[in-house]
Amino acid sequence: MTEPDATPVAPAAAAGPRARAHARPRILPVLVLAVLAAAGVFVWRTFFVVPPVPDSIVTLSGRIEGDDSAIAPKTAGKILEIRVREGDTVRAGDVIARLDDSQILAQEDQARAAVRSAEAQAQSARDQIAVLQQLLQQNQLLTEQSVTNAQGLVRQAEGDLAAAQANLAQQQAAYKVAVFNRDAYTRLAQQGAVSEQQRIEAVSAADQQAAAVAATQRQVDAARGALTTAQANLANPGIRGAATAAVQQQIVQQYAVIASANAQVGEARAQLAEAEANRRDLVVTAPFGGTITTRAAEPGEVVTAGTAIVTLLNLDQVYLRGFVPEGEIGKVKIGQPAHVYLDSAPTRPIDAYVLRIDPQATFTPENTYFREDRVTQVFGVKVGLRSGFGYAKPGMPADGEILVAGTAWPPGWKGWHSQ
Repeated sequence: MTEPDATPVAPAAAAGPRARAHARPRILPVLVLAVLAAAGVFVWRTFFVVPPVPDSIVTLSGRIEGDDSAIAPKTAGKILEIRVREGDTVRAGDVIARLDDSQILAQEDQARAAVRSAEAQAQSARDQIAVLQQLLQQNQLLTEQSVTNAQGLVRQAEGDLAAAQANLAQQQAAYKVAVFNRDAYTRLAQQGAVSEQQRIEAVSAADQQAAAVAATQRQVDAARGALTTAQANLANPGIRGAATAAVQQQIVQQYAVIASANAQVGEARAQLAEAEANRRDLVVTAPFGGTITTRAAEPGEVVTAGTAIVTLLNLDQVYLRGFVPEGEIGKVKIGQPAHVYLDSAPTRPIDAYVLRIDPQATFTPENTYFREDRVTQVFGVKVGLRSGFGYAKPGMPADGEILVAGTAWPPGWKGWHSQ
């Protein structure tokens, strides 16, 4: 049984090198075809197969946009100069344009003159009040003094009158005694009971006492007149009081003048502040930093209030404006993290977030906004950029992706541009 097995082996062994030489050409084409097939599969999967998007991600496409601002003066005027042109970058507060302010300066001068005039009038009234207050104080002191003096003079006159009346009564009593003695000595002298000299002395004493009575009577009349005068002085305080009231009325009038002048000062200052504000409004400044996109006016033109001179765009607040199909918009919420990819850097994600979602749906926009088929209605979405400012410019096409579930991007996910 060993011979049949050995017979065919010898020829194969003898022809071994030639058989292997003929087998190699058949194996090489198979290997080449296998390598080419593998390479084709790799290229097809790499460049032609769209990677599936996880359910936690919603994609959108659109363009980079920004909210521009029409910079215009608040008041009408003639443009003297415009300091910027399209493409210039400005910072907040930089002067963009200046308008003619000659008329406003005249209004300011007029308002300042009115302020000075009203302030001078108020100061004059205050000075007059100071003088009147001194006069009022003087009149009040004189009134008090007049009351005291009048009362004292009345009391003094009453005392002098009483003293004069008492002296008169005394002198009249002495005169009666002197008259009695005169008559008595006259009778006795006629009878020879007393000497003639004694009679003469009695007559002289009576005459002297009569003169004393008359003098005392004049003193009483003078005291009574002094009392009448003193009593008349009691009316002086009332006169002084009337003068004091007149001064007080003048003070009240001066306070009214001050109030009126202060009102004029306030009005003039308000006019001055308005003129100064209008003059400041003639200097048009940038409300925020950004780039000038359009220049709509030139020096020498007369513009009205609100007429745009330039258009300013803040390149640090740009966003991707895209559309999400109605069936997926329910997953999207304000503030969700997102990525934005520019066509100039499709593998470089820019951190972003959902800034705004349109409250109402719109009809399907252009086909270029979607990788999938058109749908009936879509919602506009703004995806605000957190970085990439400077090279993400309005008008550039871009794609975005929003993380609508979870807090982290799927493991290994590098964006649907790179899958």
